[in-house]
Amino acid sequence: MVTLDALRDLPSIHPGDDLADIIGDALRDAGGVQAGDILCLAHKIVSKAEGNVIDLATIKPGAEALRIAAELNKNPSKVEVVLSQSTRVVRAFKRPTQNEGTLICEHRLGFISANAAVDESNTSDGTVITLPDDPDASARTIGKALETRFGVPLGVVITDTFGRPWRLGQVNVAIGLYRVPAKTSEIGGVDAWGRPLSVTEPALSDEIAAATGLVVRKAARTPLVRLRGLEWTASDTTSARDILRATKEDMFR
Repeated sequence: MVTLDALRDLPSIHPGDDLADIIGDALRDAGGVQAGDILCLAHKIVSKAEGNVIDLATIKPGAEALRIAAELNKNPSKVEVVLSQSTRVVRAFKRPTQNEGTLICEHRLGFISANAAVDESNTSDGTVITLPDDPDASARTIGKALETRFGVPLGVVITDTFGRPWRLGQVNVAIGLYRVPAKTSEIGGVDAWGRPLSVTEPALSDEIAAATGLVVRKAARTPLVRLRGLEWTASDTTSARDILRATKEDMFR
């Protein structure tokens, strides 16, 4: 049986905090961990610990940011931060019914999302949070530290909330991984009727990330979820970027 437990009462995270130590204490108080548990972390606690919080008062928007901000009715300083995190703007638009327009960007790590994942929620007024500089490295550092502390093999998934083309609403997706495969493959197998499978590759890391949304609420301060009971095979070379479609294969951009 697969279970998901949202751990509560984590302290507020600040730049320089030892996040693995804080998470370890929370896990200890919640009964510890077992071999094969997967720890799912909202990226914001990782970003905060690593100092990826920006005071918008310190940002001077450039000409492109000013142009886009005027077009979309956005904060020019926030737009400047978004552009600094992006390799390109995929689309910018504002419907007549919108107070503030939408800016879809390709993040320098390859993820495509609104505002290049620059977010104002769960941070103090006048600041924004960006993604960790290297979410896979962050997951690896935290995972190894927790494995050393508890003496059992673990997985780590760092998550963020993305919208989806063609569907309303948002789901959590994986942006950083330790040991957990980005995807698995059923190619070469057969379905329940014996028909061969030629393209089936479940997005395991995203399925795990999305499942955390069932027990996590932004207002509840539950950025850590312990997933237990899932059968999975660890990978020493996994990366959340393994799940990104190559540009030459992407017919939708």
